[in-house]
Amino acid sequence: MTHNGSYWFDSLEAPYAQAAPMPLPAAVDVAIIGGGYTGLWTAHYLNELNPSLKIAVLEAETFGFGASGRNGGWCMGTAHGVDALLAQPESRGAGLTLARAMQATVDEIGQVAKSLGIDCHFKKGGNLTVATQAFQVPQLQAELEHLRELGFSEDDYVWLPAGEAQQRVQMQHNYGALFTPHCAAIHPARLVRGLAASLAARGVDCVALTRVREIKPGLVRTDRGEVRAKTILRATEGYTGTLKGQQRRVLPIYSMMVATEPLPSAVWQQIGLSNRETFGDPRRVVIYGQRTQDNRLAFGGRAGYFYGSKIKQTIALKDPGPQAVAATLRQLFPILNDYQITHGWGGPLGVNRHWRPCVSFDAKTGIGAAGGYVGEGVAASNLAARMLSDLVLNRATEITQLPWVNDHARGWEIEPFRYIGAKTLQYCAERADADEARLGKPAGLWASLFDAVVD
Repeated sequence: MTHNGSYWFDSLEAPYAQAAPMPLPAAVDVAIIGGGYTGLWTAHYLNELNPSLKIAVLEAETFGFGASGRNGGWCMGTAHGVDALLAQPESRGAGLTLARAMQATVDEIGQVAKSLGIDCHFKKGGNLTVATQAFQVPQLQAELEHLRELGFSEDDYVWLPAGEAQQRVQMQHNYGALFTPHCAAIHPARLVRGLAASLAARGVDCVALTRVREIKPGLVRTDRGEVRAKTILRATEGYTGTLKGQQRRVLPIYSMMVATEPLPSAVWQQIGLSNRETFGDPRRVVIYGQRTQDNRLAFGGRAGYFYGSKIKQTIALKDPGPQAVAATLRQLFPILNDYQITHGWGGPLGVNRHWRPCVSFDAKTGIGAAGGYVGEGVAASNLAARMLSDLVLNRATEITQLPWVNDHARGWEIEPFRYIGAKTLQYCAERADADEARLGKPAGLWASLFDAVVD
């Protein structure tokens, strides 16, 4: 299987299929498991810093098959867990340094993509968090005030009153929006495939259709044989549980997406997004949308967890997940009732037990890992890859002092407790969002339970 079912793969100019895997190298200096953003960015920076390294990137399907090739295309200058660091006085300094590093990462990706000749439709139009309920206005304004107190300026975050926010994006309800310029819309599959092609041209072994079964110090076992490696780096995100002994390391939570047919200019004049801003709102069951370069509206939302960390390789438009996302999209933009939704897809993303990314490397075993982005990994994976590269090469840099480094999480609970916890979280989020939509005021009990489960 080489197509992940997404619009992004369908719209690639070059064929997505790979006829046969390239030969498996017997030995390398660095073996990277996973051909998504984390693995490819890590290979890119290691190659730049030390071109003499023999590097292999091993991918079970085709490059970008996972979340990197089917996500919402938000290259955003923040990451899950940053807000928690900023909220506590004792971690605020580290949180600010991490926040600034994430903001700079958006530009880093745009610059590197340009230098490599990767046309990933990069457009830094910023992000709108829209108040779709009146009571969310003071909440978002309080968030802005907190950000100002931390030292962020109008160049980082600004409040848009209802009239200006509606000019940016005319949703069914828009009472104002919190805007940040630190976000770019991209075509995620073009970026991931461009990275793979660039690495292959530089002599990095990019080996697709090779499923890794187990990693041990110095050895990678695959379904096609073994690879010896001094350094082994795991970049498997939501697929981590497919490796032997890693079943409780990362929780695969699903996200679903849909894309409309190309919309006429008259429709876009009503919707907005003229600068290809990305958009969402404060609900707990996260939603995310963007205007693609070919004038479709691509829109997604979180969907939950399957018992036993089951991995569904592809999800079709007719399945319940994409259909629910399509219904939400049409609620937000009723004008889309007259237009076709042509694509629907979905798949797992990775969540560590402490709900934030982790980057680690053990020089004694030669094994490292990066991931756990909670669905916010397009930019975070780049920063994590730079951290991991510096750790592997024993480079003491500013980013190796950031909070993600060696911030190990405990394992997820065994089943059925893992399933019960995940479903409880999903139920509380859905109930809290539904109560707020129905009552027009902040949710009480269900919101408190949601916060308790996440914490």
